[in-house]
Amino acid sequence: MKFIFVSIISLFIWIPMSYAADVTIAQDPWPPFIIDNSHTPGISIEIVTAAMKTQGYNVTFKIMPWARALDQVKKGAIDMLPATWYTTKRSTYLTYSKSYLKNNIKIIKLAGSPFVYHDLKSFDGKKVGIVRGYGYNEKFLTSKRFKRPVSKDLVTNLKKLKSKRIDLTISDELVARSLMKKNNLNAGDFSFSKTTMSTNKIFVTSGKANPNGQKYIDAFNKGLLTIQSNGTFDQILKKYGK
Repeated sequence: MKFIFVSIISLFIWIPMSYAADVTIAQDPWPPFIIDNSHTPGISIEIVTAAMKTQGYNVTFKIMPWARALDQVKKGAIDMLPATWYTTKRSTYLTYSKSYLKNNIKIIKLAGSPFVYHDLKSFDGKKVGIVRGYGYNEKFLTSKRFKRPVSKDLVTNLKKLKSKRIDLTISDELVARSLMKKNNLNAGDFSFSKTTMSTNKIFVTSGKANPNGQKYIDAFNKGLLTIQSNGTFDQILKKYGK
């Protein structure tokens, strides 16, 4: 009887430890890295989910506008952003993981436009559409040579470009082409610069206001090494044609 009692107590002590902890991540649609589809949620979502799983975490993903997601993570209301660019300003309130992928940022123009990008001087007098809250290069954001109308997302900027309300916009080419296809925008109406404007590394981030933020980032870094070594990372990239 004593043995049975002790065994039951041991069972109740052991059960909670078998449960995985939960973390929340959020971001706007940014295919193929972030996709609003539970079966193919995107490269970044699958990498973060797989990495965190190796460290005993269940990941819950929410789609929301970028600026809102950034604010919620900054405040600690949501645990992590799965795909973040680095800026000095963000580093004051976000903890960054190790980089796991990168974006090649190009200029998008209307097909047939004679515009050629060399440097920021190329934008003189232009209206270059940007997305609210995105981590663009500081020199690009502060230049007085051109205007930077702000939109909530890249799709809005592509529609503005098509209707000639802006002259140019910028994005990773893979992301832009994916969004064009998803939103029934004719890719033939647009053209991408041959020159890469910048190469931006992609990180997972957590708010410094989050008491568990550093722990989550440490867990991701450790899990990232695990999935890179066991082949999961490459399988995810292959699934999305990378």
